[in-house]
Amino acid sequence: MNVFVINSGSSSIKYQLIRMPESVVVCSGLIDRIGQEGSSIHHKAFIRDNEQVRKESLPIKDHAAGLTEVSRLLTDAKIGVIRDPKEIDIVGHRVVHGGESFSKTMIITHEVMEKIKKLFPLAPLHNPPNYLGIEVASTIFASAKQVGVFDTAFHQTMPPVAYRIAIPKEFYEEHGIRAYGFHGTSHKYVSEKTIEYLQKKDSKIITIHLGNGCSMSAVRNGVCIDTSMGLGPMNGLIMGTRTGDIDQSIIFHLVNQLGYSLNDVNTILNKKSGMLGLTGFSDMRDVKAEYHKGNKEAILAYEMYAYHIKKYIGSFTAILNGLDAIVYTAGVGENDSLTRSLASKNLEYLGIHLDEEKNQQGGKGIYEINSQDSPVKILVVPTNEELEIARQCYALLI
Repeated sequence: MNVFVINSGSSSIKYQLIRMPESVVVCSGLIDRIGQEGSSIHHKAFIRDNEQVRKESLPIKDHAAGLTEVSRLLTDAKIGVIRDPKEIDIVGHRVVHGGESFSKTMIITHEVMEKIKKLFPLAPLHNPPNYLGIEVASTIFASAKQVGVFDTAFHQTMPPVAYRIAIPKEFYEEHGIRAYGFHGTSHKYVSEKTIEYLQKKDSKIITIHLGNGCSMSAVRNGVCIDTSMGLGPMNGLIMGTRTGDIDQSIIFHLVNQLGYSLNDVNTILNKKSGMLGLTGFSDMRDVKAEYHKGNKEAILAYEMYAYHIKKYIGSFTAILNGLDAIVYTAGVGENDSLTRSLASKNLEYLGIHLDEEKNQQGGKGIYEINSQDSPVKILVVPTNEELEIARQCYALLI
């Protein structure tokens, strides 16, 4: 069965064609800068164990044009992996916000589309392009089943004590204002991989997803019981451009005392804060370079970034009433030994003992960076959201 996985952003589309149930990646790619100057496609096809790469710079005016180009590459005479778009059996879509409507993977119907549209206000940067990706794919891959995999679904197992917010209850009952959590597909994938690695179903795990967006989850026996993000994806940890946890008084001060509009404040907190606001750089690789140059702002930013991770490790350990493993994943979590070092040190009271040499050496696949006598495992587990989406789509339709 051919499962084509689409992750639509506002100006980009990431995709993979995965053959199930073998979990074989047949091709993958990125369409970047859709509707902008310098738009391009970076496409990889895996043919008879050989990687074929094609990079094209061409005008891509919208998502429909982008997916049309992908369809062309999928059936290309030289690097094509299928002969006809009808060979795609399932198109799996990452949908960021499923609200309380979607606690599991769903076949996309007109009713599902309408519910996704109603959730636009809760994820205005993410759900509209996700929705658009579904519309376009339904036309280009018309014979395929369209399936939605929701980032919030994994966190729907949280108890009310974790997801309710202490504001008048009508805001929850009438408007759905509560904590939802995000990056659920990644947290689910790496927590399941960790349980397999530990060979312990009765497990207490903290998953730490660190990319440009960052979040953490407390996972007991494979079930999420709490997470750091809330109604939207701005809460919790310090991120590339987002503040993370913030004193609400700051918002009122910016508006009432400093004269900013609410739109201005939203832009500041979402797009101009986090590591960008602290250092002038949103990419951790750039911040790390400044850190090693002795840049005091970069050093402070790194320490703050790690400090917030530690605070959540402590609070989630308390909620879990114990801990078997902490798990670093995603771009920063998997590749930045400095972050892992700063966030994992001085936690011996919780049974977390880092081996710095292992941390610096790195590894492939799942590997440990804890000392041999550490009661708690410190693991690096590569995430694969596209594969997790493909698995969920396949499981739904077999």
